[in-house]
Amino acid sequence: MTHIARALGTTALITLGAGAALAEPALIYDLGGKFDRSFNEAAFNGAERWAEETGGSYRDIEMQSEAQREQVLRRFAEAGQNPIVTTGFAFADVLNQVAPDYPDTRFAIIDGFVEQPNVLSVLFAEHEGSYLVGMLAAMASETGTVGFVGGMDIPLIRRFGCGFAEGVMAANPDASVIANFTGTTPAAWNDPVRGSEITQAQISQGADVVYAAAGGTGVGVLQAAADADILSIGVDSNQNFLHPGQVLTSMLKRVDNAVFDAFSEGTELAAGVQVMDLAAGGVDWALDEHNEALITDEMRAAVEEAREAIISGELTVHNYTDTDSCPVLSF
Repeated sequence: MTHIARALGTTALITLGAGAALAEPALIYDLGGKFDRSFNEAAFNGAERWAEETGGSYRDIEMQSEAQREQVLRRFAEAGQNPIVTTGFAFADVLNQVAPDYPDTRFAIIDGFVEQPNVLSVLFAEHEGSYLVGMLAAMASETGTVGFVGGMDIPLIRRFGCGFAEGVMAANPDASVIANFTGTTPAAWNDPVRGSEITQAQISQGADVVYAAAGGTGVGVLQAAADADILSIGVDSNQNFLHPGQVLTSMLKRVDNAVFDAFSEGTELAAGVQVMDLAAGGVDWALDEHNEALITDEMRAAVEEAREAIISGELTVHNYTDTDSCPVLSF
């Protein structure tokens, strides 16, 4: 397959048009890098799985700045890549402008909404998966205080935090949840040092389980938790392996499936909105050889019962973005 490792300027972008095969899909990562071990890497894994299973090739690119969003989109479209998958809500505005100029190209945006006849918007029910890991956090905590470290302070990430807090309170109504964000700009997704600092501050306030929903910044959260010998919770990709025995679980957000499915649909990719919730396998919690010793039979039974209740509709988890409020947590 063909990979464009970095978009460092005009020369790199011009190469996108050289020898590009028609109907070859493309993937554009959000800021934070392909190998952030979280959101972007999940997208990469989905593309790689598609390539391995089909023998097809694709192109991908890591942006270096906000200014490159439109430039990269147009270069891929002009080079004949189809479909073009973008990762992250920040692509919404520019894709809304670019998509109409290429009506024969199919686009997908993960975590964003764009209403155009050639764009598929893929959204996730992060609050449902976060509820499950929140229950596990409360049941594993010995202090009754747990932490949430979000990346960029936006409604999407507050949805993670609110669902997490609701799950915590469902398992232990007397628990406390400390919530912080690493910033208000896209740089918040790739600042592991800041993630570590916030985690240390939450530990000083009594937190003994910390959930990171911060992209590459979360690597610093998990490291700080491991260093302090407390538990952490990963996000998006299965991060249990990063610190075996100290990552309680990971809230899986199947971005890999979204990319795999979009690439598989190819030029027939249907426009509209796709919601990947717990019932659709879009979110879940991770259990494997790296964390199984941390999950008791009681914890597993409780979270699986909640999981089935959410899927059946018996239990509804509050969605922060529906109301811009959270009944169990103040941000």
